[in-house]
Amino acid sequence: MDQTLIIGLLAATLRIATPILLAGLGEVFAERAGVLNLGIEGIMALGAILGFVVAYLTGSLWAGLLAAMACGLLAGLLMGWLAVTLGLNQHVSGLGVTLLASGIALFFFRVLFKGTANPPQIDPFQQVSLPALGVIAPIFEQYWLTYFAFLLVPLAWWILYRTTFGLWIRAVGENPQAADTAGVNVARVRYTALAISGVLMGLGGAFLSLAQLGTATFGIVAGRGWVAIAIVIFGNWQPEKVLLGALLFGGVEALQLRLRAIGLQVPYQLLLSLPYLATIVALALAGRNASYPAALLKPYKREE
Repeated sequence: MDQTLIIGLLAATLRIATPILLAGLGEVFAERAGVLNLGIEGIMALGAILGFVVAYLTGSLWAGLLAAMACGLLAGLLMGWLAVTLGLNQHVSGLGVTLLASGIALFFFRVLFKGTANPPQIDPFQQVSLPALGVIAPIFEQYWLTYFAFLLVPLAWWILYRTTFGLWIRAVGENPQAADTAGVNVARVRYTALAISGVLMGLGGAFLSLAQLGTATFGIVAGRGWVAIAIVIFGNWQPEKVLLGALLFGGVEALQLRLRAIGLQVPYQLLLSLPYLATIVALALAGRNASYPAALLKPYKREE
């Protein structure tokens, strides 16, 4: 493998890992607070399509980005109402949010682009180069959202482990009754964590349509939301290890794309499945020693 191919592979790895990393970090906040947000796939789809629709209609990528984040925020709060306020089963609530969000995204897409033979296009965010990096400079010709996603990793770690709010999140995710006794508003903390998770998931979806592809189709997320949940378990609910999981998926995805491009005589269906197979293997290996938040999936109602 020559130098150009390796550099291209590394650059693609960072780019492909970005939406999964954003969504995965969002899921870390939700699950650390004790709520499994299975709405992730639908929230990403909603962010991708509605963000694209707003950008297409207004001509502003930033408006599309804000719309995607707002959609994610509302979806996160809906998940909070179902799982925190009503105390419903989190699996059912999350799947309901995914179905609802996916349905809304499909509705708007079909209403606005009905009869369009080819998906409309927009001019996406441009890539930004980091100067003075010499031969490895092409690796860092990335979208600003990619840089933002990677900077979020230490920020998320700092919030979770070095701030009072992070302590509250971890406390309500481990023992909400004890946290409540100590004066922490469990519902408020869980709502806030779900709001953060929704915004990041919407942002992850918007990256696909407003940066990487410059277009949107139904099915644009292609299972990345489920992969994000898997890498959260793989990463043991720690931001820095979630980053490793996202890079693993991105690296295998980038590799299979290049193997197809050079004409490797392997059924393309097998190559397409490689990133997901790698995710399953990693999850199976890491899941044995996973340290789940003790109160994950457990609703909490304060006794009056």
